[in-house]
Amino acid sequence: MQSINQLVEHPLLAEKQVTLVIKREDLLHPFISGNKYRKLKYNLLAAEAENQTTILTFGGAYSNHIAATAYAAKEKGFRAIGIIRGEELEKSWQTNTTLEKAFDDGMRFKFISRNDYREKETLEFIEGLKKEFGDFYLVPEGGTNSLAIKGCEEIITKDDEEFDVVCTSVGTGGTASGLINASFPHQNVLGFSALKGDFLKDEIEKKVNNKRWQLLTEYHFGGYAKTSKELILFINEFKEKTGITLDPIYTGKMIFGLFDMIKHDTFAPKTKILAIHTGGLQGIAGMNSVLKKKNLPLLNI
Repeated sequence: MQSINQLVEHPLLAEKQVTLVIKREDLLHPFISGNKYRKLKYNLLAAEAENQTTILTFGGAYSNHIAATAYAAKEKGFRAIGIIRGEELEKSWQTNTTLEKAFDDGMRFKFISRNDYREKETLEFIEGLKKEFGDFYLVPEGGTNSLAIKGCEEIITKDDEEFDVVCTSVGTGGTASGLINASFPHQNVLGFSALKGDFLKDEIEKKVNNKRWQLLTEYHFGGYAKTSKELILFINEFKEKTGITLDPIYTGKMIFGLFDMIKHDTFAPKTKILAIHTGGLQGIAGMNSVLKKKNLPLLNI
């Protein structure tokens, strides 16, 4: 399955003579959108090959990965279990749009403390889950593993060879790694980190086959799931001008950073940029409930 490339028309792009095209991975599937579709593709095939009947994975309150895995498991006939960060959610998850939808799609939850969540990759913790739930196919938090990277390598196609720069938001580094591996020799890949710090650089370096990439860490807006009035207003204005909805966790930060770089002449005139829309729009309703409590502007859906 391939997504469409959508040309962005915007006054800044015209002024700087930069071409920006957004690859609409968010339109791949109504419920398994963007990079989650790519990351789950080969993992689900592997689970089938191993004759597994249960998929188990991890995520937070408004996790795109949890939502996508729940639906994908239902679609493929797997039982789905979500290990959810935050034991306090056990009493209120029915009011959480992401978890409610995942439950309706068949996923069952185990809510654990943040301290326990930090142990989720240890052998002892995994063995405890197997005693509780039986055997399962484990998909890591965010979906990133070697099979996920293989799936994300398919985002770039022969038709994308015309671009000079490929941009993506970065959460776990899986999508960026796939794009770097699949990029053409003349292309540079820019990853816009949604997390505070540059620790993801080491993770990506372990998974890629070339050095034609850069991790940008100045557009995280305070860290994962953090946002600001400036970012919200930018996302809303971008939608008004282009008709494209961005999410505030990943793609909104990427496009904000990209426009800031274009504004400051980082790219030469005639540069052709391809930005990957990795989805994540299902989380907007949840983010709006958070913004409302903080008396901040709401995202236009």
